[in-house]
Amino acid sequence: MLGGGGVTGVAWTIGILTGLEEAGVDLNEADLVVGTSAGSVVGAQMTSGRGLAELYEGQLAQQGHEIAARLRLATLARYALAATIRDPQRGRARLGAMALAARTPTEAERRAVLESRIIVGDWPQRRLQVTAVAADNGEFVAFDRDSGVALIDAVGASCAVPGVWPPVTINGRRYIDGGMRSPANVDLAAGYDRVVVIAPIAQAFRRQMRLAAQVAALPAGTRSEVVTPDEAARQAIGRNVLDPARRAAAARAGHRQAAEVLDRIRTVWTV
Repeated sequence: MLGGGGVTGVAWTIGILTGLEEAGVDLNEADLVVGTSAGSVVGAQMTSGRGLAELYEGQLAQQGHEIAARLRLATLARYALAATIRDPQRGRARLGAMALAARTPTEAERRAVLESRIIVGDWPQRRLQVTAVAADNGEFVAFDRDSGVALIDAVGASCAVPGVWPPVTINGRRYIDGGMRSPANVDLAAGYDRVVVIAPIAQAFRRQMRLAAQVAALPAGTRSEVVTPDEAARQAIGRNVLDPARRAAAARAGHRQAAEVLDRIRTVWTV
């Protein structure tokens, strides 16, 4: 399970995964990879056949295609207000309406950025699910290779932060960030014996959708482990997860933190 967290979340997650792989724990062997928002970018990359070492070096390199952005306090306030709506789907629909009305870069501009990140044409043979939310009615969806949706469009939808990036059009319908439901949508892993969650962000405006609550709700007997940024990583990431200038520092912080979580992950994954 790969959770959301902006461009710094992509970098930190790749750093964690690379450090674990170097130590002999390869999470890329998972039967199911679920990517939400930033996690969808990582999921698409790691299942594409590109090595984690290559992806890590890419995070350290200077990249000029990124569009700098920031989540404004007014936008966060609207997220919080939507979470007060009792019906979660109706609350997500409120966010969808906000996203549709917001002034953002065009879909074409945003797609060009994503294509520069994800050098892969089609869905992998391995099972990958990419989460998103329908802007019109708040429906939660998980795209996969059988959905009839291009991978780049599924990832674009999953990363379409309301009020920052444009909703993505797929088969005539527009979609927003899958993290608007939950930071990592851990419940999609129900039925799997071992679950490892790499989540740059653990909190959610709705208590039942927070990372801890979703992990606790997994079926009895599920062996699970969760990794979130430690204090040093949070300092490296900074306050703006959409700041490309923080990418390299976040990647290095994840790579370093991998050594600290190695034994916990190894116990769940290999023992």
